[in-house]
Amino acid sequence: MAKIPKKRKAVEAKVDHDKLYPINEAMSLVKEVNTANFDASVDLHVRLGVDPRKADQAIRGTVTLPHGTGKTKRVVVFCTPDKEQEAKDAGADEVGLDELITKISGGWTDFDVAIATPTVMAKVGRVARILGPRGLMPNPKTGTVTMDIASAVKDVKGGKVAFRVDKYGIIHSSVGRVSFDSQKLAENALELLHTLQKMKPSSAKGTYMKSITVASTMSPGIKVDPKDIR
Repeated sequence: MAKIPKKRKAVEAKVDHDKLYPINEAMSLVKEVNTANFDASVDLHVRLGVDPRKADQAIRGTVTLPHGTGKTKRVVVFCTPDKEQEAKDAGADEVGLDELITKISGGWTDFDVAIATPTVMAKVGRVARILGPRGLMPNPKTGTVTMDIASAVKDVKGGKVAFRVDKYGIIHSSVGRVSFDSQKLAENALELLHTLQKMKPSSAKGTYMKSITVASTMSPGIKVDPKDIR
């Protein structure tokens, strides 16, 4: 059995794993117990009472965090030449179509979000097998298939994040970095949680938000009281 380092033991001792913490207290604690020597991501993990196999319960969407994610996202835009300047002016990192598709076909995926106009989606489909598994495929449900390229790029750069439920019924999403103050982390988390509440499917029975856990890249999980966010 692997030996637990003293530093990890000391951190674990600060977290009561049987307690449901108020959101503000949880965010203060996650900063305190972070052990990374870099500006780690703070992530929220929300287990929902849904069946992702049912189309109407496969929760998926976007939310704009009021304080951003603390990470500068690299954005690529698939579009025709007439939309390229619009994308560049909005801050897109890579813009194009055929050459961009060829580059991705060769294995390049050094970006965080892909945006496309509806008119080029047939061509983008050629790299769906590469983009899909990585969660990078443009999708109308997340606002990444649109003719309003400028707004889409600015939204992503400004803190808009996409989320989707996994096969276990859990939503995983970053809500900031440990360098954020706890109030900003709490406000970002609440924005996501309130968005999820509004998306509750009418067909979902029983408890909708079953559990909420917050953790940094290198910290123990801290349970959040779902009642605190209502």
